[in-house]
Amino acid sequence: MDVKRVKQILSSPANIPVSYNGVSVWIESCDEGNAVAQVHDITNPHETVQVNVSELQE
Repeated sequence: MDVKRVKQILSSPANIPVSYNGVSVWIESCDEGNAVAQVHDITNPHETVQVNVSELQE
């Protein structure tokens, strides 16, 4: 995935499925300059991780 698509997903009212390493995640935010996103596992919303947007899959 790229930064542009992550920003589209963040601004979309729809629930768009995204995964990271085969795990469904929710995108919290995106740092465009560094091409990283804050995400959390859908089943564990209290633990966020920072990942490269290229590692996210739709």
